[in-house]
Amino acid sequence: MRWQGQKVGETDAAALPGLEDRSSMLRSVTTPEFAGMTFHEVLSKSALNHVPGASRMPFAWTINPYRGCSHACVYCVSPDTLILCADGRQRPLRDLEIGTAIIGTERQGEYRRYVRTTIQAKWTTRKRAYRVTLADGTEIVASGDHRFLTDRGWKHVTDAESGQRPHLTTSNRLMGFGVDGAELLLEGTAVKSVADLRVMSIEPLPGEHDLLDITTGTGDFIANGVVSHNCFARGTHEYLDLDGGADFDSQIVVKTNIVEVLRRELRKGSWQHETVALGTNTDPYQRAEGRYKLMPGIIEALAESGTPISILTKGTLIRRDIPLLVKAAQRVPVDVQMSIAMYDDELQKAIEPGAPTTQARLDTVKALSDAGFPVTVFLMPIMPHMTDSVDAIDTALRRIKDAGARRVIYGALHLRPGVKPWFMQWLGEARPDLVSSYLGLYPGVSAEAPKGYRQWLAKRARPLIRMHGLDGRDENDYPQRGSRSGEGHVGSIWRQNEPRGGARATTSVTFRTTGPSREAAAQPMLF
Repeated sequence: MRWQGQKVGETDAAALPGLEDRSSMLRSVTTPEFAGMTFHEVLSKSALNHVPGASRMPFAWTINPYRGCSHACVYCVSPDTLILCADGRQRPLRDLEIGTAIIGTERQGEYRRYVRTTIQAKWTTRKRAYRVTLADGTEIVASGDHRFLTDRGWKHVTDAESGQRPHLTTSNRLMGFGVDGAELLLEGTAVKSVADLRVMSIEPLPGEHDLLDITTGTGDFIANGVVSHNCFARGTHEYLDLDGGADFDSQIVVKTNIVEVLRRELRKGSWQHETVALGTNTDPYQRAEGRYKLMPGIIEALAESGTPISILTKGTLIRRDIPLLVKAAQRVPVDVQMSIAMYDDELQKAIEPGAPTTQARLDTVKALSDAGFPVTVFLMPIMPHMTDSVDAIDTALRRIKDAGARRVIYGALHLRPGVKPWFMQWLGEARPDLVSSYLGLYPGVSAEAPKGYRQWLAKRARPLIRMHGLDGRDENDYPQRGSRSGEGHVGSIWRQNEPRGGARATTSVTFRTTGPSREAAAQPMLF
C-alpha cells in the first residue's frame, strides 16, 4: 500500500480508492481472530468500477469490496540510483514521484525498444544489498532479488537462498548504455549494449540498507543506464490468489460503506442495469468477508435494482449466502463460478497454501448446484508437465462432474510480468527438473504458452470434457461483452446467461482508468 500523501489535508491522486486523503480513513484494525492481518477500514467514494471498452472481458462493470495490499517489497535499488526520465535527464530515484514520466522498454516485434512510461507506485524497504560493478565503471546497489536484463535474459543479482534461479555472474553483460551514455538514447531505438557493461564484481554490503521499489507501466525502467526489472511486491500473493487464506497479504483495505454507495449509484437514471461481476480483482469471499459481511448487502442491492450478478470465487464462504443468492435469482440472472485448478492435494498446498482445499471447494459447488445454480468451474491454470496429463485432466473433470457443475472453462498457465520471476523461482525450488522446459515454453518476456501447446492442450481436454458430459470451452472462447444467450430455465429460480465472470482466473492485476470509479478497473490475469 502506498501511504504517501496520507497526511491530514493532503490528497494523493495515485492512492488506492478511499485512501486519497485521511478524511476517508476510518481506522486500522488488528484482531486475534485474524492473526498477522491488518484491516484498513475506509470510506469509498464509488462502488461500481468500469472496465475499459478495449478489454477482452465479457462484462463492463465490477465491484471490489476489498483490496489486498503489501509492504513486502522484493525488488529494490538504492535511493541514489539514477533513473532516466522522459525529458532525457537522469534523476535520483529518491527524488521521483508517482506519475513521473520515465523511460522503460517494450518488446516491439523482434526488438526490445526504449519507450516512455510512468511511475505507478513507489515503496521503501530495508534489507541486505549488493554492489554490482561493470567494466565501464558503472556501479549499482540493489537487493539480491533485483533483476537486470543481460545479453542472456533477465537475471537476479544473486542466487536464491534455497534452490536455483538465473543470477548474475562475471560472464554476463548488462543491456543498456551505462550511466554516462544517456545522450545516446532516442525514444524508440532498440535496446543494446553500447558501452562495456560486463559484470566485473558482485559484492555483498555489510548490514541492511534503505532501498526503494517502483512499479512502472512497462514493467521495467532504466537504472544507472541499464535495463532494470520492476518491483513485483504483490506478486507472490496475487498470482496465488490467496484471498481466502491466512497467507494472503497482511494488509487488507475494506470499503466499509460500499453497500450504501452502491445503492446510491444504482438509483441513478444513467445506470443501464448491465451485468456486474464480482471476483475479477480480489475474491469477494476472502477471509475478511467473514468479519465484515459486505456481500449480503451488495447482492441485495444489485437484485433489487434489477442488475444481473456474476460471482467468481475460491472462497467457500459463499455457502453462507446461498439462500440470499436463490432469492436474488428469482429477480435477476445470477452466474456463479468456482475457481478450482489443482486436484493433487500436495501440489494444491504448495501453490495455494492459504486457499480452501480442493475438496472444500468441490463441496461448495455441490451445495450451489443443489440450490439450482448451474455452476461453472474454472479449471485454470493447467500447468505444463504438472497438471496436463490425461490422468490429471480426467480426474479433475470427473470430480467436477460429480460435484454437479454444469460447465468447465480451461486454460494453460499464463505468466504475466511481475508474476513470472516469482513463479520461476518457486519452480526452481519445487521442481528444478522442469525449469528448462518452462524456459522453453515461456522464453524471455513471453507470458502466453505457445500456440502449439495450447492447441495440443485443446485436443487433449475437449474429448475428455465431452466424455464427462460437461459443457466446456477454452478460456479464449468466452462470449463478447453484451452477449446474452439464455438457456431459459422456465420456472427455474435461476436464469442462465453466458458466464460474465469469464475472466482469466485465478488472479488479477489491475490498471488505472477513467470512469465512475477511479479504482483500477478489472483486467483479470491468469498466473
